[in-house]
Amino acid sequence: MVLFAIFGVLTLISLGLQVWQWLAARRFPLHQRIEPAGNLPSVTLLKPLKGCDAHTVTCLRSWFQQEYPAPVQVLFGVKDADDPVCAVVRKLTSEFPQVDARLVICPESLGPNPKVSTLLQLEPFVGRAASAARDGPEWAVETALPARAIVISDADVKVPPGYLAEAMTILQRDGVGLVNSFYRFANPQNPAMWLEAIAVNCDFWSQVCQSNSLRPMKFALGAAMTLRADTLKQIGGFQALVDYIADDNRLGLLVHRAGQRVELTNAVVDCYSGPMTFRQVWDHQLRWARTIRVCEPVPFFFSVLTHCSFWAVLLLLGAFWSADEIAIFVGSFLALVALAVRHFTGKSNWRKLTATEMQWQLEGAINRKDVLGLCWWTIAFLGNTIVWRGRHYRILKEGRLRPLG
Repeated sequence: MVLFAIFGVLTLISLGLQVWQWLAARRFPLHQRIEPAGNLPSVTLLKPLKGCDAHTVTCLRSWFQQEYPAPVQVLFGVKDADDPVCAVVRKLTSEFPQVDARLVICPESLGPNPKVSTLLQLEPFVGRAASAARDGPEWAVETALPARAIVISDADVKVPPGYLAEAMTILQRDGVGLVNSFYRFANPQNPAMWLEAIAVNCDFWSQVCQSNSLRPMKFALGAAMTLRADTLKQIGGFQALVDYIADDNRLGLLVHRAGQRVELTNAVVDCYSGPMTFRQVWDHQLRWARTIRVCEPVPFFFSVLTHCSFWAVLLLLGAFWSADEIAIFVGSFLALVALAVRHFTGKSNWRKLTATEMQWQLEGAINRKDVLGLCWWTIAFLGNTIVWRGRHYRILKEGRLRPLG
């Protein structure tokens, strides 16, 4: 009966957190259009790239098709000139000759975070437009650095045509230092990727809404981040991020410490992935869990209570173990309510973020993700090593990276 009582309390707490997340997510004005402001500044988009898949062309093309009233510069950074993504970039630059876009080879390794290493090598080109001879070595200064805004986006991100205008409109508000966006996992293709999709499309964004209902946002979501060039300079440039695994989290924290707000767009961006095996999903979720544990230890510790399906099952087992008829009835009822609420809120969050109905195949993945989520939570405390882009690292205090081997 003691175990039954403990599991009952934990299930009720988990149920309450689930409803709280759902209510916070319902209040966020996703997909509601924001009227663009006038006199928007020029923008430089920084795109670190490595490799490509079937979705790369579509994702990169969406940035060429932005409906933005001011000049847009696009800088693609690639470590290896033989990378197949170079051909994709050249195809798009020829398809959109009116866009000031350039491919920059970034061969140096300037720190343990390869993405930020590429950004460091792109930074000198910000605010400089390619000359009329696009492939020539000369550059003409287009605008003073502080007048320009910078957008940092991952390679696998597709944005709607009005995205830049909305992000820049929010950035013009008083006190705003960084604008970022919720993202949805756009192409879950197999059962392993369904788990990833549940984590992103049902849970992660609603947990962010819950966190923001308690305190100002002091982290950023890395799919697409926008800030002024002078803000980046104020916090130490990309050099301040190159030693960290979660460069987006660190960037948002530094902007917050500089006394400026981190805000979210109403627009949602799409993130695409090539086919993922269960091992790849496992490594990614474990890397994510260990990163959050190091960067946000207190919220991560209490996140164990968010795995509602797991606590409902434990409550049910505790009720039958007690062999008490009242406990079995109460436990069964509460467990069924918890599972029903978990399914309802999961499907509702999915519908609001993606603007689509959840496919029936993914509904069963909600419970599996909760059980595996507890596994990832537990294993996150058993070590500090991660696998990222095929390399092994150790995560140190505040999310610093140390390469292994």
